[in-house]
Amino acid sequence: MMRPLLCALLGLAGIAHASAPRTELPASTTPGGLVIGRTEPGAMVRFEGRALRVAEDGSFLFGLGRDVAGRVALDVRYRDGATQTLSIPVQPREFAIERVDGLPESTVNPDPKLAQRIAREQAQVAKARERNDARQDYRFGFVWPNTGRISGVYGSQRILNGTPKNPHYGVDIAVGTGTPIHAPAGGIVSFVAKDLYLTGGTVVIDHGHGLSSVFVHMSRIDVKPEQRVEQGAVIGAVGATGRATGPHLHWGMNWFDTRLDPQLVVGPMPR
Repeated sequence: MMRPLLCALLGLAGIAHASAPRTELPASTTPGGLVIGRTEPGAMVRFEGRALRVAEDGSFLFGLGRDVAGRVALDVRYRDGATQTLSIPVQPREFAIERVDGLPESTVNPDPKLAQRIAREQAQVAKARERNDARQDYRFGFVWPNTGRISGVYGSQRILNGTPKNPHYGVDIAVGTGTPIHAPAGGIVSFVAKDLYLTGGTVVIDHGHGLSSVFVHMSRIDVKPEQRVEQGAVIGAVGATGRATGPHLHWGMNWFDTRLDPQLVVGPMPR
């Protein structure tokens, strides 16, 4: 029987079968999307040169960045030596332009010393995202870490104090300082920091197979590195630490270094 999230991602869009249905993939995907597939146990699957972890039941996953277009392909080698190349069309999507004013200028255009600190801190977070555990915590699906007004969405072009910057990679939920943050899925806490320059209080939870969630601007952190957390567990509280104009939760999702859209896996915000 397929796992709940695997059923949803494969079943809702339908299955695209190759000439021989030995590997199952969604019929299409989208920029920022998480793709979960299934193949024969023991098969080897590669996507963009990376060998994907294949679970005992044959399931695997990979993610797409914001600017992917056209089609994506992956190569499969089965235990009997047969090979396949499968491709999925990427449905285009449009992204908003988001203007944020009133930020401290040092956080928008940092001096060289601050830029070095920011680079060091971002490298630490990137290192945590290299984890590739066999765990499949993602298979039980995701819930919202808290509920409230969505004030920022994935992929929007950010113009900070009038200066064009990188797109926004995540979803922002505008709620008050001290609002509890719940783990959207089970996993292992792979990174904790209380005072990163841009993101302030920061926690990364690894969900297995290279998939992780990051929570930033936290006012309180209730977890420690390598701690096991279950879906729904309180991991800390909302704040406005780091580069933030007001209290909110930023929830980001990554497949290794590829930034994904959490809203594509969690569904509509509960009312």
